[in-house]
Amino acid sequence: MNDFFNLLRYTTLAGYQWQQPRLLLLLLAVPLLFGLRWLLARQRPQVAVALAPGSAPRDWTAALRFGPDVVLALALGFGLVALARPQRTDERVEQSGRGIDIVLALDISGSMEIQDLRPTRLEAAKRLATNFVNSRVGDRLGLVAFAGEAYSLAPLTTDYDLLREDLASLRPGLIAEDGTAIGTALGVAVNRLRESTAKSRVCILLSDGESNAGSLDPLLAAQLAHAFSIRLYTIGLGKDGFVPYGQDSLGRTRYVSTRLDETTMRQLAAAADGRFFRATDTGALREVFAQINRLEKSEIKQYRYRNITDLYRPYLWLSIGLWLLWLLLNNTFLSNPLED
Repeated sequence: MNDFFNLLRYTTLAGYQWQQPRLLLLLLAVPLLFGLRWLLARQRPQVAVALAPGSAPRDWTAALRFGPDVVLALALGFGLVALARPQRTDERVEQSGRGIDIVLALDISGSMEIQDLRPTRLEAAKRLATNFVNSRVGDRLGLVAFAGEAYSLAPLTTDYDLLREDLASLRPGLIAEDGTAIGTALGVAVNRLRESTAKSRVCILLSDGESNAGSLDPLLAAQLAHAFSIRLYTIGLGKDGFVPYGQDSLGRTRYVSTRLDETTMRQLAAAADGRFFRATDTGALREVFAQINRLEKSEIKQYRYRNITDLYRPYLWLSIGLWLLWLLLNNTFLSNPLED
């Protein structure tokens, strides 16, 4: 009995996928058919039948004459539901192939608060790095944050939710020692990637300054990356010269001088078979990530298996059962031959 009532629940019907959903619109026509039948009956000549003087008393049994009409309406309704073919789909996705291992090394030094990229260099880099993470399928990604020191925040993983959370948590001052330790950041990234068995290993380094901290020479770190077959893409953020950086005590825009060591960044990329990109605005940074996305493609194939279960049979049997019941009721005292 519970299964029967479950068939009629709104949540059950709303959870189906319908092969012919437009047929459900015909359900609105069912009451219209009975309304049209009633109007046509009103236009016919009336036959006066006198059984006794006076008017006959009315009681609840008079409502029984509507029983056959209700049964017929339900039969038509369930028949339309069955014709619309309710279904449930069970979809399974399997992946095969080899992905890429990628480590993002992101500068979070104080200069990343400069506002030549909107709203700041760091926030623009975080937003577009998150979009890059969202675009990868089947790849393992890791995250390194650096300022005067470098720390691995996320190991190589396919848990993209974890990566998005770690990216969102990045802020200047997260690492106590300020500065730009590019060599140390590359060393941490190489340490993460050197034992990877992926078909391709990549480090993407984003910075807006010149290396002025850390104990590892950046060029030596890039050569280590090359020795372990790790490709290095370097991205230089921001413009050179005087750029806006917050406001002074009077509310006026403050300007500071900034400079990117583009020569070294190019040398690092060339030493590890990669490329250097310069992003002086948010649009250019978006295009940089799009180019890297095109250059580093995973050989991942997706196979979708869809199992479709038809669920129209219970409604069809209900429709047939109610139709037979209507035929039976039409041969009893409940029928109205004068109207029919």
